[in-house]
Amino acid sequence: MRLIRLFAFACFAVGGIFSCAHGAERNLWPFWVEEKNAAGQVTEWQGMGPLVFEKNTDDGRAGGFRPFYVWKKNAAGETTDASVAYPLFTYRAGPGGSSWSVFSMINCASPRPGTPDKNHSLDLWPFYFSRRTGDPASSYRAVFPLYGTVKNRLVDEWSWILFPLYGRFVKNNVATTTAPWPFVRTTRGEGNRGFALWPLFGWRAKDGAYHEQYYLWPFFAQSEHARWLPQPEVKLAVLPFYTREQATGSISENYFWPFFGYTDQAAPFRFHETRYFWPFLVQGRGDDHYYNRWAPFYTHSMVKGRDKTWVLWPLWRQIRWNAAGLAQTKTNGLIFLYWSLTEHSLAHPQLPPARRTSLWPLITVWDNGAGRRQVQVPSPFESYFPTNETMRLVYNPLSALYRYDRRTPGTVRQDFLFSFITYQRAPGHSEFHFGPFFKVQKDPGTTHVSFLSGLLGLRHNLDRPGWRPFAFDFSAKPLNPQVTSR
Repeated sequence: MRLIRLFAFACFAVGGIFSCAHGAERNLWPFWVEEKNAAGQVTEWQGMGPLVFEKNTDDGRAGGFRPFYVWKKNAAGETTDASVAYPLFTYRAGPGGSSWSVFSMINCASPRPGTPDKNHSLDLWPFYFSRRTGDPASSYRAVFPLYGTVKNRLVDEWSWILFPLYGRFVKNNVATTTAPWPFVRTTRGEGNRGFALWPLFGWRAKDGAYHEQYYLWPFFAQSEHARWLPQPEVKLAVLPFYTREQATGSISENYFWPFFGYTDQAAPFRFHETRYFWPFLVQGRGDDHYYNRWAPFYTHSMVKGRDKTWVLWPLWRQIRWNAAGLAQTKTNGLIFLYWSLTEHSLAHPQLPPARRTSLWPLITVWDNGAGRRQVQVPSPFESYFPTNETMRLVYNPLSALYRYDRRTPGTVRQDFLFSFITYQRAPGHSEFHFGPFFKVQKDPGTTHVSFLSGLLGLRHNLDRPGWRPFAFDFSAKPLNPQVTSR
């Protein structure tokens, strides 16, 4: 962090010597490129190409030295996110506390001082687990596979001694003890009981509720659940020849499992499915289910409002669904080479849609449907991580040889080679920069052409005929009030 501050200070010093602030940008590439808003405030700066940066975000500021260290702060100046060589190390902070992780293998969480939460946890997967809550009933320390107890993770409680020699799992007050795992297992608690000598035989039961048993697992298995019903849920498997699942209003049978079979259901909704050489040929019809599958050539399904189509898997796939007041369509080609998401407003279908499209690794286009449009070339990360904001902040700019940003139909910025060449225009204003070497700026009634950040140049005013030379023009001048930036 200190190195970044030193670099920023050095760049500010250079910018103070060669300051030509006629417009909304100062370009001293590769040392310093900054953008300003209409009030003259710096909204974004970067140095060493895209490596060192700081910029405004929707909820604060972000900056760092890509990809080695990147941070985000909220409007109060508090660090909320940080990463070192993401995803190697990540840090998160919020109102309740903070957490950090090393490649999701070493995880630590702590509460914010002064809050009632006392939950401290540290995990070193898969060897060490700990949690301190101030209550012995929910606190623990465990060293796997030697000795320990872990609570409220996957199950209510998991204890072991020299695992797999001994293990005990508790869920809903039902304890399963195995010694050694997975061969010998007993079940006790809340009326449940059972014993298994895997894979030879095993059984579990609770009077009036269920009974399960198997022999030579997985070849023969049988179970009854919901025994209090007039028609209990019955499952039978004699693999690979035959399986059956039967309950009130439904039956499913397979012959030469899993290739041939059918499912017929009358409640809680009507549904019928026929399988021919599953999973390749399947047909299903029902109240909220519909699908035809002739894999890998064509599949079309509608399940609970999600309309999904595959053509020549994995060549093309499309999913349509409604959520959060939006009609959404996601399209993939060759899994990740082509990726597109389109969103239409359900309340106002006449409005233009929002779109995000990626053609890996060449280009990504964003369009919010309200006039904002962005383009990046090349774009090798967006198809893989379309919803990962940290990946977009840390890695996307490292490959952005060309960027296009249209905030409104009349306000556009383009940059090439990590802002070495930039062009921006807004109502009544435009700028072109070729690094620090050459600049053209046009404002109402005035055109400036300058070299070496104002060392030499020409100025043309409409009220005065001809071009007038100037030299050593490093003085700051008011910004055009109509200029905006990203």
